[in-house]
Amino acid sequence: MRVCLAASTSLFSSLSLETSFHCPDMASSGYSDLREKLKSMTPHRDEPNDDDDANKQQQQRPVEAGEGGGGGRRGRKRKHRRSDSDDNGHSDDSGGGESREQEARRVKGSVQQKSIFSPEECRLIEDKIDEVVGNAEAGLYREHTVDRAPLRNKYFFGEGYTYGAQLEKRGPGQERLYSKGQVDDIPPWVHELVIKRLVSSGVVPEGFVNSAVINDYQPGGCIVSHVDPLHIFARPIVSVSFFSDSALCFGCRFQFKPIRVSEPVYVLPVKRGSVTVLSGYAADDITHCIRPQDIKQRRAVIILRKTRPDAPRLDSDSPPERPVPLKAKRSSHRRADPNAAHRPRVLEMDKEENRRSSQWRPPRHSSENYRRSSHESDKWRRESPRRKVKIRRH
Repeated sequence: MRVCLAASTSLFSSLSLETSFHCPDMASSGYSDLREKLKSMTPHRDEPNDDDDANKQQQQRPVEAGEGGGGGRRGRKRKHRRSDSDDNGHSDDSGGGESREQEARRVKGSVQQKSIFSPEECRLIEDKIDEVVGNAEAGLYREHTVDRAPLRNKYFFGEGYTYGAQLEKRGPGQERLYSKGQVDDIPPWVHELVIKRLVSSGVVPEGFVNSAVINDYQPGGCIVSHVDPLHIFARPIVSVSFFSDSALCFGCRFQFKPIRVSEPVYVLPVKRGSVTVLSGYAADDITHCIRPQDIKQRRAVIILRKTRPDAPRLDSDSPPERPVPLKAKRSSHRRADPNAAHRPRVLEMDKEENRRSSQWRPPRHSSENYRRSSHESDKWRRESPRRKVKIRRH
């Protein structure tokens, strides 16, 4: 090993001397060794650069939010991601908050409330509402007058329309008025006790109302976010509340299974006997709803509206798009369970599924009757090919 090192050292020295001897330019320029010559030709490898020092310092320095200086690729990426998240968070908190506040102001500016009906008048009207419920239980109304759902019943008078699960094609603008005569007329007591009081108070003009709907809620009932169909009803929309206090929420989003409701843009307290008038932004540009937690006791609302002259109707010669017989009745309607609001329930949008008859399931049999039960199950499946029921075999 020592011999090899010595030989390589002597060879490199001789090469350097020979190169300096045969290259007068290198000798005259002051280079005595080839290594010095090569070193002078590649200064960037050994000599530091000011820009490189600045870049190294920039890369080693931690990136701070809002810093505008350049740096290494890793530093720029990290700074870019942080600035994006900061900007987005700032716009969601401040810009979104300002938008919600602006929406709340617009809703509040387009809603009017009046306390018109006294407690005595409320009791008289509530007795009349109970009569409507009794007539519906007795089957005295036409088919499309009554629309039942879990924890909420609707009674259409004057004009009725298809909506929600009744529509073959869902979505805004698909609602249709029923043909004339398919719902009952507005009861005389609604004209005498409610509409006349609204006309005398200046809420609506004479002859404005031609549609009255009574919504009867049980504790925990709700109505999902919606806008009253613009192509069906003129504005304003007038509602009168009875039986208990509640709230009307604007700008909520519903999620189901289990039910969850987002924070509303604006919450409007609604007192018993109060009149609420929606127009402008509150009626046309933002949804309104009633949340389950806002119905703690039985509550009824009479909604008074005017249908547009050009509102579309269902063809009188054809049946409704999705006809469903409404034969379900509830007993002890007024005496509702106060704990019903905390129990699992089926929402209005799922009422179509609940109206379907429950599918038959074969009972469990002992091993002795296994062959007979299997034969009956196979026979039932052949007779009802459209139904699919899982048969458990042990």
